[in-house]
Amino acid sequence: MKRTLAAALLMMSTSQVAAQEAAQANNPLANTKSLNFQNQYLGDLSGTDRDANQFYLRYAQPFSAMGGDWLARFTAPITTVPEAGGGDHTGFGDLNFFAAYLIDVGNPAISFGVGPQITMPTAEDDRLGSGKWSLGFANVLFNATSPKFQWGYLLTWQASVAGDDDREDVNVGAFQPFGFYQLGDGWYLRSASVWTYNFENDEYGVPLSLGVGKVIKTDKAVVNVFVEPQKYVWTSDEGQPDWGVFAGVNFQF
Repeated sequence: MKRTLAAALLMMSTSQVAAQEAAQANNPLANTKSLNFQNQYLGDLSGTDRDANQFYLRYAQPFSAMGGDWLARFTAPITTVPEAGGGDHTGFGDLNFFAAYLIDVGNPAISFGVGPQITMPTAEDDRLGSGKWSLGFANVLFNATSPKFQWGYLLTWQASVAGDDDREDVNVGAFQPFGFYQLGDGWYLRSASVWTYNFENDEYGVPLSLGVGKVIKTDKAVVNVFVEPQKYVWTSDEGQPDWGVFAGVNFQF
């Protein structure tokens, strides 16, 4: 797949290559190492008039195994939640890892991957994690057949298999549809909100969003800076946010 894409790029003009690089900067299955610093702010939690925050340090690494190409992604969260008596508590949350097997669909502009994921109960406080070992899967699609508009999704599901018996079981699904509209000169519009559903207690949160980003190519990496305001349009139960802001700086090497 990597050689096919490289050959296609060689036949393109300089402007076409620049457009392709801008498009691939948002590809979660891009065949490059990446380091991402991302932040999800959650405002006006229902029933509390408080807010919360999740900072994510993410690293992705392509590798080959079992006769195929894979992409592994590690996520380390630092979470801030409100305390009952006032103030906030910040600390390290649960580590997450998934490995997606890249399936050749016959078009180098389309990336498709599926594979296992695991969440480890590494949170330093009960308020910051589930207290459970959870297993599940991740499925990713990224369609860059158009140099102007790219789209796809990230679908994940996980359920607890071990851990603290006194904590609630985990059975959670998340769906992240995303679209990126290229404006030129590295600028683009984006929408990539994460929709969640908890099968244990029927809690859910569905935000809609529209943001802007800028892709900058340097000698060392392709840098992708973005900010994306979000409005939660369907939620359940107390503690769900009314709005949010997702922002980050991504590096592809």
